[in-house]
Amino acid sequence: MADGLDGGGAAPSVPALEIENLSKTFGGVRALDRASLTVRNGEIHGLLGQNGSGKSTLIKILAGFHQPDPGGRLRIAGRPVELPLPPGAFRQHGISFVHQHLGLIPSLTVLENLLIGELASRSLWHISWPEAIAEVRALFARHNLDIDPRVEVARLSSVQQALLAILRAFEELRKGGHLERHGTGLVVLDEPTPFLPSGDVSELFRLLRELVAAGASAIFVSHDVDEVMEITDRATILRDGRVAGTLTTRSASKEEFVETIVGRRLERARPARGDLAARSVKAAIRELSAGVAEGVSIDVHEGEVLGLTGLIGSGYDEILYAIYGARPARGGTMTLNGRTHEFAQMTPARAIEAGCILIPGDRSAGAVAVLSVSDNLNLPVLDTRFNPWLLSGSAMARHAGALAERFDVRPRDPHMLFGSLSGGNQQKVLLAKWLQQEPNLILLDEPTQGVDVGAREQVFEQIREAAARGAAVLCASSDHEQLEAIANRVLVFSRGRQIGELLGAEATKDAITRLCYQGSGEMASSEAAA
Repeated sequence: MADGLDGGGAAPSVPALEIENLSKTFGGVRALDRASLTVRNGEIHGLLGQNGSGKSTLIKILAGFHQPDPGGRLRIAGRPVELPLPPGAFRQHGISFVHQHLGLIPSLTVLENLLIGELASRSLWHISWPEAIAEVRALFARHNLDIDPRVEVARLSSVQQALLAILRAFEELRKGGHLERHGTGLVVLDEPTPFLPSGDVSELFRLLRELVAAGASAIFVSHDVDEVMEITDRATILRDGRVAGTLTTRSASKEEFVETIVGRRLERARPARGDLAARSVKAAIRELSAGVAEGVSIDVHEGEVLGLTGLIGSGYDEILYAIYGARPARGGTMTLNGRTHEFAQMTPARAIEAGCILIPGDRSAGAVAVLSVSDNLNLPVLDTRFNPWLLSGSAMARHAGALAERFDVRPRDPHMLFGSLSGGNQQKVLLAKWLQQEPNLILLDEPTQGVDVGAREQVFEQIREAAARGAAVLCASSDHEQLEAIANRVLVFSRGRQIGELLGAEATKDAITRLCYQGSGEMASSEAAA
């Protein structure tokens, strides 16, 4: 793979970071295998790979959390640095971190969170709070951030919290003198965007570009290929603990990124576009009203994957939870396999009894993090597959192991805690947990949110196989590329009502996005005229 910038000015000769032959072994398993990586001064460098590829291990070695195997070398701003790094030593070497959970203290104010790093690194006997507030206001003004330094962090929006964490990381470098003294500093952003809407991600990227242009470098760790292609100059891809390649972002295609990540060419299987009219209706939903949704009627056919989408607040995402009885409904009925159910009386227990299952967007709501993979997989079938009065742990483990094999859950150990798995493998466990029931109606909310590209394709395949066995699938998603890949039909919603339908080859990513925005505007105009 190419490892050079296309055109443009030459980067300074001394890289911000050089890693050479870095390895890490856990109990005989090589999590990182002689990985080498160079971050040029003034660049945003992407770090990608499937879950388990070694990204987190590499970052934790830089943070001093893991001790690497002997033989690796590290240079920061041209200076050799002895390994292993003690915990917290990264600060003195001009490295700062922004982790996925940001490291902010919600109960403290914005100003107090900004001062934490300073308080940790040197003794401050007296703080002039008016001066500190004025200084922070000026800092925010320079970067066009509308945040009150005196407000508690808990009251900030998710994007404001992410912006604050990034700005704090760069300020730690500036106040530590690394930007002025060495002309460089490195901020590592470890998956800061998975739960941010796309508009908020753009605001985060704007700030990141500004701060890097002021004299720093950054590593942007992500599973999202589109984001990496948008924000980075180059990107290094790890696969099975090794460097699979380094791509120059502006000259590489998305297909190159994906092929390098998974190690093979992915043939994107499009959903079957057969004649839906020839298929029987599996689930008939009539006049469902719940939350924003008002009077929604939908037919879902046997073997169909039906996508639901719209803009934020359009109500499409509320429909699944009302069908399942997880949120109250004001009215409506569902006829599923010949039996009619009132939504006002629906509960999750009744939905499951009727052959309906829900896999929520928040994986923590669909499983018990502190229980093992085996316990989670066996919960729905304890009373049908096992003797509930004399449970056999070995029998449960065998059953869970077979499911883990079928759904490619990694690692295969059924005794591992669910909460210790990567996002993609947690999603595979949830699919295995419920699809073993052979449900009639499958409700999916953002089924690949926070899932890497390899696991994403495996999730798609499991959804397609379930539909091929005769299930009806309702998939609510804001990811229009995902809907293009798996849906036979897509319904678009605005203000709680269906405003459009795309069938078969019409249901492309661009067409779905266009209908979301055009339909929303037309509906608003008609309501204003009325």
